Amino acid sequence: MTTKELILRELEQLNDEELDALFALVQEFLEQKGRKPPIGFLERLGEIQISGPEDFSENFDLYLSGEKSIDVALR
Repeated sequence: MTTKELILRELEQLNDEELDALFALVQEFLEQKGRKPPIGFLERLGEIQISGPEDFSENFDLYLSGEKSIDVALR
């Protein structure tokens, strides 16, 4: 028996209220199916832009530890 036949057999056992609820779920499923997949974590990270001093990437550890100040570097 195919999946479609199994589903139809189960549908015949549902009352009207259950069919309405199931129909709402099917509509939601079809809407989500047509949407673009969610943006992944790494893609989001790639979109982040920061502004800082020119040597920020080279001296990140110094800025992080406080040995260099971003305020002074941006003047």
